[in-house]
Amino acid sequence: MPEAERMAHLTPEGGRWSGQRIGITGARGALGGALCRVLRQRGAEVIGLTHSPPPSLTDNGPNQWIVWQCGHEEQLEATLTELDILVINHGINPQGDLDPDTVDRALEINALSSWRLLRLFESIATRRGAEQPSEVWVNTSEAEIQPALSPVYELSKRLIGQLISLRGTQRGAVERERLRIRKLVLGPFRSDLNPIGLMTAGFVAQQVIFQAGLDLNLIIVTPNPLTYLLMPMHELARRLYSAMLSRRDR
Repeated sequence: MPEAERMAHLTPEGGRWSGQRIGITGARGALGGALCRVLRQRGAEVIGLTHSPPPSLTDNGPNQWIVWQCGHEEQLEATLTELDILVINHGINPQGDLDPDTVDRALEINALSSWRLLRLFESIATRRGAEQPSEVWVNTSEAEIQPALSPVYELSKRLIGQLISLRGTQRGAVERERLRIRKLVLGPFRSDLNPIGLMTAGFVAQQVIFQAGLDLNLIIVTPNPLTYLLMPMHELARRLYSAMLSRRDR
């Protein structure tokens, strides 16, 4: 969509999300679907990124479906170039399965694929320049610091969480100006991965959008009050530790 046409869609009623092109991985899941609904209601144009054959388009789903596979993130470059915001939300939860192949798959999908998408989108944002800033939201989960009754899931989520924290420490002022990174730390919500979650996906999606509207970079939605205390402290400690030990190669 031409920039002038997109700006014409920015209305007071739609607010900050109106006219924004937002891509969401894992858009067929409970949270991905809920984010699609909420963002479309607020005037955004949503691109659903899915591994499965896409369903028919509806008023409650994405405006468009794009099929992709983990390990082939570079094939999404043309799609990502058209986005204002990328929400990295895909993942699997192997529960108690500790088979080495399952560990490999969880690390690939939950952590390494997300990391590659972040780096690809970051390179796109850098080429655009400060006149067209972008955002990436990464769903790392409360499992970064809390038990999730799934050791492999916890391991993979801690990995992507630490990678995001590390990248935040390394980035300079110019990079931060061109790409804003928001981390989503979410507690248990009902989905196919967790049918006994305490929150609904719709509630979580509403809270994510609300906190993003408050310009928060660390977005926490959970019924566990300890996470609101521990996660900011954990994030600060990570960044300070990384900053103290970081150095640039000469």
